[in-house]
Formats: sequence, structure tokens, C-alpha cells
Amino acid sequence: MVSGQSGKIRSDIAWSTPDRITIRGKGLADFSYFQLTGNEPTAGQSRVYNAILIALVEHGLTPSALAARLTYAGAPESLQAAVAAGLCGLGSVFVGTTEGAALMLNQALAEDDGTLDLSDTAARIVADFRARDAIIPGLGHPFHKPIDPRTPRLFEIAAESGLAGRYVELIQRVGHEAEKSLGKPLPVNVTGAIAALTAELGIPPRIVRGLGVMARAIGLVGHLLEESTQPLALELWHRTDNEASAHLRPHPSHAAPATAHRSGGPRPLNEPT
Repeated sequence: MVSGQSGKIRSDIAWSTPDRITIRGKGLADFSYFQLTGNEPTAGQSRVYNAILIALVEHGLTPSALAARLTYAGAPESLQAAVAAGLCGLGSVFVGTTEGAALMLNQALAEDDGTLDLSDTAARIVADFRARDAIIPGLGHPFHKPIDPRTPRLFEIAAESGLAGRYVELIQRVGHEAEKSLGKPLPVNVTGAIAALTAELGIPPRIVRGLGVMARAIGLVGHLLEESTQPLALELWHRTDNEASAHLRPHPSHAAPATAHRSGGPRPLNEPT
């Protein structure tokens, strides 16, 4: 050996197999849970926690994914900046709704000793949001109708893992009460389900958005990998630029000579902006 000492090379920190990463005896997600809570998860807690993270990884071409792709198009040498740009868009509309729903549930059951009437509690929650003309977090979805397919699966995993407790029951009752009060379908969406499950796991509402940040970073890296082989950001830029300014350009019959500044169409990548 270089050091002149004989013996086996050894490290006790981490090892991996094709389907598992272990850090000091803990799975990667389990290590994440341990870091957040200070406790080693039970088998049930580990399964639910993993399901939460998986549900948050990918949400398609959302504004955060587009922000990451557009940043990458301008600075492909800085992948980390592109991921950061996408993560900066996680807030009260995307991912942050989980935090709002978690806060709602935790506040409602803060003094619960197991005897609180959850139907009455749900009715008070809905009445409070209606009085403030505020949207109830964790309910409804613009695309997934009549149900968000992720929600029943998450609740099923929670039930199988012994973690379908009062928070899960309360968010479901809030959904039923909201539908009855507002007269339209408002099923529990994935953010509402995750809010209930994080509460069951004892994760404080103030850190719940962090789970989305952790998981979505993985999804954004996937988008950037695709952007590197199947780019769409520049096409979106050119189409938006052309459409947004189309009303300002002269009619083709009155177009300026070819030597004049271009009136649209793709620019070379090295054109100053």
C-alpha cells in the first residue's frame, strides 16, 4: 500500500447494492427520517415516509420544472443553479399547500386526548375557512377528478403500516364537510394526504415543505437530464417571445428589408440578449 502499511482497506460509513443505499446501517430514507426526528423509524414509519417522498418527486412540467429547464438552457455548466431555480418556485401554490394543510390539522388536534369529536372539528374548520373566504388546503385538484389517485394509495399504505390515525380521519372528514357545505366535489388531494401522514409521523408543520424540497430536487435533476437530450426550453422561449410580441410587429407586407433587425424566429445560442 502507499502508506507502507499492510491490511485491508476499510470504511464503516456506507455501502450500497443495486436496490439499496445504507449509511451506518440505515437506509437512505431512514437516515433522512432519523436526521429530522432524532428517532429511528419503525418498519411502518419507514414505509409511510418513503411513500411520502416518492409522491413528491415528480409533478410534470410545472413552473418549477420549467424554471429549472430555462435556467439550464442559459447555463448548462451550472446544473446546481438550475435545480436551485426550480426549488425557489416551491411555495404556497406548489408543494407549500402541504405545509398549510399540516398546520391546519396540527392546530385542530393540538389539545386532543382522543375524545375530541372529529365531525364537529371538521365542521368548525370548514366554517372558519368559509368565514375568511379562504381556500381549504389539501382539498380538490384541477386535474385529478373525481379523486386524486395518489391519496387512496397513501392512505392504504398508512393503514397497512398502522399509521392511519386521527389526523388521517380528520382530513377525510374535512373533505366530506367541505363537499357538503360548498356543494361540489372536494376530495382530499395528495397534499392533504401527505399533511395528515406527516402529522401521524410527528413531523412539525414548519419543516413539512422541506420534504417537498428534498424530493422535488430529485425530480428536477431528472428534468435536466431530459433537457440535455430532448431540449424544450429554447423552443418555449422562442414561441413565447414571438407570440407575446406578435401584435407589435409590422404586417408581413410591410416588413423591413432583410438587413433590418429580425422580427422573430429562433436566435443562435450565442446571440447577445
